[in-house]
Amino acid sequence: MVGFCGKSLSFISLNINPVIKKALPLFFLVLLVYSCKKDGAMTDNSPKDNDAFARYENNFLEAKWKLEPDAATMAGYHKYDSLLLMPNSSNRSALITFTKVQMDSLAKFNPSTLSDAYRIDYQMIQTHLDGMQWSLQQEKAYEWDPSVYNKIGVFAHILNERYAPLPKRLRSFYQKMEDLPNYYKEAQKQIKNPVPELREMAIERLNGGSTVFSKDFGDSLKKSGIPAAEQKQMLDRAQIAANATKDFATFLKNMKVDKPRSFRIGRDLYEGKFKYQIQSAGNAQQLYNAAVERKKWLHARMAKTSRELWPKYFDNAAMPKDSLEMIARVIDTLSSKHVKADNFQAEIERQIKPLESFVRSKDLLTLDPSKPLVVRKEPAYMAGVAGASISSPGPYDKNGNTYYNVGSLSGWSAEKAESYLREYNDYTIQILCLHEAIPGHYTQLVYANKTPSLIKSVLRNGAMIEGWAVFSEEMMMEAGFGNKEPEMLLMWYKWHLRTVANTILDYAVHTQNMQQDAAIKLLTYEAFQQKTEAEGKWHRVQVSSVQLTSYFSGYNEIAALRELYKKQMVDKYRIKDFNEKFLSYGSAPVKMIKELMLAKPAEKK
Repeated sequence: MVGFCGKSLSFISLNINPVIKKALPLFFLVLLVYSCKKDGAMTDNSPKDNDAFARYENNFLEAKWKLEPDAATMAGYHKYDSLLLMPNSSNRSALITFTKVQMDSLAKFNPSTLSDAYRIDYQMIQTHLDGMQWSLQQEKAYEWDPSVYNKIGVFAHILNERYAPLPKRLRSFYQKMEDLPNYYKEAQKQIKNPVPELREMAIERLNGGSTVFSKDFGDSLKKSGIPAAEQKQMLDRAQIAANATKDFATFLKNMKVDKPRSFRIGRDLYEGKFKYQIQSAGNAQQLYNAAVERKKWLHARMAKTSRELWPKYFDNAAMPKDSLEMIARVIDTLSSKHVKADNFQAEIERQIKPLESFVRSKDLLTLDPSKPLVVRKEPAYMAGVAGASISSPGPYDKNGNTYYNVGSLSGWSAEKAESYLREYNDYTIQILCLHEAIPGHYTQLVYANKTPSLIKSVLRNGAMIEGWAVFSEEMMMEAGFGNKEPEMLLMWYKWHLRTVANTILDYAVHTQNMQQDAAIKLLTYEAFQQKTEAEGKWHRVQVSSVQLTSYFSGYNEIAALRELYKKQMVDKYRIKDFNEKFLSYGSAPVKMIKELMLAKPAEKK
């Protein structure tokens, strides 16, 4: 029993990993430091409250990183790069203890006495802690999702990012590898009833990504200047790590499961995951209903545009009575214009400069030319979910590279490659690039890294990030992107329909038992997607849940916020002002940004 400030706290002895034990005193110190805060809470928006909360945030993050060193590395905080914690019940218990201690510390603050920025941080930390508890105690993905044990990505990050001299990074890599065989042995004990589709994805990524140890590490060593004898030791350990990674993949492949768990997570888990991951103003059912209505709206607009284009491409041919069939005919004709498979990545690289020029010419946003964007082939350890993605530098590594990961078509059959390229045709490849790069993800994340709050970057909200990318597509179309050609408009409608169909598909599959045939029909017949794209999306919905709703959820709330902001600003409204003000709040949930953007300044007394 420890007395402090007239209060007492009892400490519970925990049987936990020694590495975690070292971190626990800091938790309790944070709790003690702020245990008096509530009694003396100020009633106004005081700088003293903000200063105290800023100190709390720093302590919160330091304690979090000790327990989640891999997340720290990916965030650009490299103090714990060499640590690899075991995936066991002791460390999960330490995480639960962390959430309880932090919740108690957080409760000592009165959010109304904090500045606007810190008030958002308060809410984000609170939701994050609730979500951690839910994930560990309710979702329990560590029992049924083998892909959570794939650590190759964090090793690759240490190897490839230039945040420190190469020898220092290689030695951290080397130290972290030491416990990798034991890590995988411990992982084997945790997996009880794996989802077959997730197991297959994990096997593919582990086998493909093992070359990070067997090849990439050795290639980097040759450039390091590390003494030959030391290199020999490091290479020996790397080979052991590569073998352990493959052995874990073999274990998963040979694992006997009598009653495999379904990839469908069910309504209860779905709503819980939606609550903490999406952080929308509504629930998953409401978003699904909104998506169904949006699909109807898009079909009507697409039918109108397709009727206008029909004579241009089909002369006097009879127009199908079925409007969806008519839309599909026009889209199919336009989709025949696409690059060759060998030029796909090069074309994506070529798109970046014109997008920058358009954004500047229309004065939509201020772009930062000092932040590098690197287009690269999608790494093997990331394969199996999306064909294109952005990997941004962490909030502690603001000057790091942002990678535009492009899926490879190497080894595909001619038929499959043609289907994929028709999906990403001359029109939609442009929309893909503005979604992923400018003014989409890349631009938003550059702005996010400029915000002074680390919390908003560390605990960033995926729905806001994806929603901005979708919103930016619409903004570009409104600004005249594509010379306002009806062909580009139709293809944007189709692209936007993907966002809507993602939500319908994900919710229907995981909570309404939608089967594969119905899912493919939704994507190909109602959303006009190519067969390869639809099959890829069916795979994605089997190995993920809720994330597919983030696009429409975030877009829907941002679009609604813009309309409210327009009404508030009246003739003073400027799209650039809205964009930059919105992005200035970092990657916070839209519902929280909305509170601040629409808040009226307090009247002076």
